[in-house]
Amino acid sequence: MQAIILAGGRGKRLDPYTRVLPKPLIPIGEEPIAEILVGQLRSAGADDIVMCLGYLADLIKAYFQDGAWHGVPIRYVTETSPLGTAGPLKNIEGLADNFLVINGDEFTTLNFETLYRHHLSMGADMTIAVQKKSQSSSLGVLEIKDGYVIAYREKPVMDYWVSMGIYVLNKRAVELIPDNEAFDIPDLVQILLHQNARIVSFESQDLWFDIGTMEDLDRARKAKLTTNE
Repeated sequence: MQAIILAGGRGKRLDPYTRVLPKPLIPIGEEPIAEILVGQLRSAGADDIVMCLGYLADLIKAYFQDGAWHGVPIRYVTETSPLGTAGPLKNIEGLADNFLVINGDEFTTLNFETLYRHHLSMGADMTIAVQKKSQSSSLGVLEIKDGYVIAYREKPVMDYWVSMGIYVLNKRAVELIPDNEAFDIPDLVQILLHQNARIVSFESQDLWFDIGTMEDLDRARKAKLTTNE
């Protein structure tokens, strides 16, 4: 299994930590975020890891080197200008027919091998790992038709699905990414939808933190302590 780790972002919301460390090297417990991911990917059967780098790329390369110390080959693609979350995929040589893509700031207990096998079994162009979230409204919600109130719900709870920032792609989808332009995975999803491509979901109830803020980092660290007990 080939896995791509997107690790090129600036991580401005984790300032001042990210003034000296790229976000994937910020520790959760005793290990950097990206090292936890590499270990999980190796256990899931990954035999080729590609890190897409940008900000402070040399620090990440110095930490992981060729991957030998981590038990799995690691190679790198470094952007000279920001290319978004999908743009770097176009510059990777030797893409497998199907490959995993994960943001380098994810802390999760998701089983990557199960996700990958689901993608293959569905014959999908793209598989998106998703979780269901709920949000309570602080207001009464009205349904209005032709100027008349036809329904009223007081502070309803609304359920919705969110992307976990973890995907499996077939390489034919990469052909839709423009060359050397900033392009994000949500942009790629929109194009695939427009072309009626086969996009499937993989529903997860696993532990999952998208480390975007200091509050997210603190919660992930507490959760890591709990999972280690």
